[in-house]
Order: sequence, then structure tokens, then C-alpha cells
Amino acid sequence: MLGKLYLIPTTLGETEPLEVMPLSVKKVVEQIDYYIVENEKSARRFIKKISPKKSQPSLQLMLLDKYAEEIETRKYLDVCKEGINVGLLSEAGVPAVADPGATIVKQAHQNNIQVVPLVGPSSILMAMMGSGMNGQNFAFNGYLPIDKGDRKRAIKELEKLSKAKNQSQIFIETPYRNEKMFADLKATLTPTTNLCIAADITLPSEYIKTMMMKDWKHQQPDLHKKPAIFIIQK
Repeated sequence: MLGKLYLIPTTLGETEPLEVMPLSVKKVVEQIDYYIVENEKSARRFIKKISPKKSQPSLQLMLLDKYAEEIETRKYLDVCKEGINVGLLSEAGVPAVADPGATIVKQAHQNNIQVVPLVGPSSILMAMMGSGMNGQNFAFNGYLPIDKGDRKRAIKELEKLSKAKNQSQIFIETPYRNEKMFADLKATLTPTTNLCIAADITLPSEYIKTMMMKDWKHQQPDLHKKPAIFIIQK
């Protein structure tokens, strides 16, 4: 029998794992010694936190970071042919969503390896849940352009698309550029467009707020270096 690929969620910050994910995740981690990870140090820390008694020397960690060569990563699931299960760990949240792990999941399907996604915190879905916007029709757009002019044009396009399709538009930004993004949203969006900002989801400092832009004009939430999700709907 082929081994399986388990998609293992991690926390979105320094939250205790079992406060935000089911016991089934702990049980799977206790059974798996082979992992595909973005960062070895943080992966080991998470595994130790959710399963303190697990032997760290027994772990086999395969790196899937920006330096990983495709010719190497294509071998990461070879152990599944020996009946060995593999865990795919995201750096934060759920694997393969706004995450490089999608390439490994694709390889698993191509090789008839069963993919088993496990329940855990997704900042994108949790922000959508808490926004009060259209959860029947929404789109995740990833990162917007870095260039200020291009970014403003992208914001206007998403606003037009939202109105035309009655569709919530979700996007993210690198935490240290959140405040610049917020300034551009205030300068670009029309007064009656709704904006949700969701930051530090699942943490004690969690912040989720939805208002029209005319009301955001006088607000300045602390977003500096905080993981945040932005959602707009016209």
C-alpha cells in the first residue's frame, strides 16, 4: 500500500495548538516521522509543542523553501511508495492555501497518493467568516503589486469587480507594509465600499472590523508587523 500525504495545519501565532485545532491533528503528528516543511526550526518547535514526547532525532525533515530545487522536491514523496506516511506542514495556518505546499499536493495526485487534509485555522476563511460580507461568492487575490501606482490600480479593479459580480475580494500584504496598504485603500476606495481588516486572528490581540470607507477615514488601527487579511465589497 502507498503511504498517504497528510496536510497538517499549524497555529497562526504563539497559540497553544490544541486551543485552535482538534485532537486528531496531535494523533497524526504522533504517528508521522517524515515531514515536508518550509522552516526546520519552526517545524520542530510546532511538533514538540503539540507532541512533547515525540522523539526529535527520529524526525526526517525535507525543506520546501524558496531555495528548494524542483528536481529535489519531486523525490520528497518517494517514501510513500514504501508505505510511509508524510506530513506537509505550512509555516502558518493550513498547507497549500497561499502556501508553496500546493506543488507537493499536485505531485501526490499525479502519483495516486491519497491526500488527507486536516482541520486547522485558516486566516483567509476565518477573516471571511468574521467579515459579514458575501460568503457565497468571494475570491482570494493573494498579494497586490508593490508599486504604489500599480497597487492603487489593482485596488480600483477589485472594487469594480466586486460591484459587477457582487463578490467579496480578499487580499493580503506583507505585515511591515500593512499601514501603506491601509493608506492606499483610504485614498482609493469610494466612501460606500465596505472594508474588513482582520489581524492577529486566533491571538489575544485579534482584531476584526468591517466598516464603510467613509467611517474608516477617521480610524487608524495598529497593523504594524501584524499578519492581516483585507476584504473589500462594493
